[in-house]
Amino acid sequence: MSDAIWLTEQDVVGLMDLKDAIGALERALVLEAAGEAANMTKTLLQYGTSNLHAIGAKLGDLVGTKTWAHTGGGTSPLLMLWDANNGSLVAVIEAFAMGNMRTGGISGVAADWMAGEIVPVMGLVGTGKQALSQVGAMLAVRDIGRLQVYSPRPESCSAFADKARAEFGIEVVEAASVAAACAGAGIVTLVTRATTPCLDAAMLEPGTHLNAVGAIAPDREEFAQDVFDRVGRIAVDNLPGVQQLSREFMTRFDARGWDAVRPLSALIATGTRREAREDLSLFKAMGMGISDLAMGTELVRRARASGAGRVIPQPRKEKPRVSRRSH
Repeated sequence: MSDAIWLTEQDVVGLMDLKDAIGALERALVLEAAGEAANMTKTLLQYGTSNLHAIGAKLGDLVGTKTWAHTGGGTSPLLMLWDANNGSLVAVIEAFAMGNMRTGGISGVAADWMAGEIVPVMGLVGTGKQALSQVGAMLAVRDIGRLQVYSPRPESCSAFADKARAEFGIEVVEAASVAAACAGAGIVTLVTRATTPCLDAAMLEPGTHLNAVGAIAPDREEFAQDVFDRVGRIAVDNLPGVQQLSREFMTRFDARGWDAVRPLSALIATGTRREAREDLSLFKAMGMGISDLAMGTELVRRARASGAGRVIPQPRKEKPRVSRRSH
């Protein structure tokens, strides 16, 4: 039984970039569609405006869980991986950068399959910690030359626009409204903490692909119900997670039935991409264990090959103290 490894944030960003993440995620979704990967349904404890999350999965010979507390003061997620056959610890991975690439990367996989082939303009609503990777993922799958970004706080919008120009070297426009950010955009990404809808169907151009990735708890809602009326194709990262935690989707489908909603892995398995006659397409991401295992598995493979990470010994079992006389 070999020692485990600890991968720091610095190790993670040294081993993998967003383009690598998109490839790892798509490979894992192919395995999910073939029945060779399985999710542990996401668990969430809400306390005040904060949330404690836990997700997990099995992928290949590894099982793992990622857990984190999402608070106003920040977050410090960890991914733990074990050998699926003997239960030994394989790795502990500091997962903020990894999770950022995972969340952006899964949107990139979805857009590659669901958006039109030619997308010169992207709209972005929200400028928080996940926003930059969302833009990077779209640029990894489409030749986008113009980004239109909106935040309700002008100072945040301006700061993000400067950051995006420096990072990507594309034209970045600070939009005055959500509608202005969406105007002429072939891909629109919502990555907000909105608790009431900030986008409705009238704001979206025919042929737009919408990534809705910000509302991951029942107290949040980013888009209005009339968006569903125009959507021809819907995919989600994990159906049980959406059924339990997405207010937008529960409002729409709990009473109507969920037949129109399918996992992204199932869409990929069909081999069919967007059809020209489709009006809108919609991808909803809540976060799922297979995505984290896809990243973790690839990171461990690369770390073992390059000698990265800090070796940590396997935990040594110790007899518990069951009486005052125990040692």
